[in-house]
Amino acid sequence: MRVLGAIEAGGTKFVCGIGYEDGTVTDRVSFPTTTPEETMGLVLDYFSDKKVEALGIGSFGPIDPIPGSPTYGHITTTPKPHWGGYNLVGAAARHFNVPIGFDTDVNGAALGEYTWGAAQGLDSCLYITVGTGIGAGAVVGGQLIHGLSHPEMGHILVPRHPEDTYSGFCPYHRDCLEGLAAGPAIGSRWGKPAGELDADHPAWAMEAHYLAHALMNYVLILSPQKIVMGGGVMKQSQLFPLIHAKLQELLSGYVQHPALNQEIGSYIVPPELGDNAGLAGALSLAKLALAGA
Repeated sequence: MRVLGAIEAGGTKFVCGIGYEDGTVTDRVSFPTTTPEETMGLVLDYFSDKKVEALGIGSFGPIDPIPGSPTYGHITTTPKPHWGGYNLVGAAARHFNVPIGFDTDVNGAALGEYTWGAAQGLDSCLYITVGTGIGAGAVVGGQLIHGLSHPEMGHILVPRHPEDTYSGFCPYHRDCLEGLAAGPAIGSRWGKPAGELDADHPAWAMEAHYLAHALMNYVLILSPQKIVMGGGVMKQSQLFPLIHAKLQELLSGYVQHPALNQEIGSYIVPPELGDNAGLAGALSLAKLALAGA
């Protein structure tokens, strides 16, 4: 099998790895996301002795994933210091003479779960990450969704919880989904990080309120055959049954399907690829690039 390189370019950390066309990850390394120059220097050092035949990059966004666009391969309007306008694909292409696949980290993870994970064998899926930020990617009809650019499902507007007085932290929209429900919002609202809150803390019912409202929109618009929820916040396993119950309450039986009723526990699930979801997603982008070369 061909050797593929993968970069999961996150706003908090970069994860780089080596794997194969079957999604197997054979080596991985991670380091903090600092400046582009320092971070990409570590990326290039890691791959310097690796003979990869294609490279996949799943990046935090917003990005420009549309080939032929003047800013294709760039990170665009991110609030992450130093990274706005950075040509990530261009920096990689100067050192790698191989096909390069590029998309959002969540689109990559969606493709990875569709190809090798929880949505394998289906026609569509949604992958949403809830962590430092919130983002979602979708596969429909076996293809990743693009249009003018890529979906930004983490920035939809959701009804505010009636007991929530937190203003939201998104620098663009304040109280969009990400501004109210990402990890930093939980920490700011309750005074301690999500991972330090007890399982029965009222934070989780409020979090389920926001995430279930978002999922209702995604279900009604995209009707995915599987929803995969990952990211640091979703490691709080008590969230899943709360989200299931709240989504069913919100839908009120309007969409009649077993997946949204008695089978909801196997419809909205954690990543089957676990902590390798993002890296396997980047491998899937490398595999696409190799096929299109």
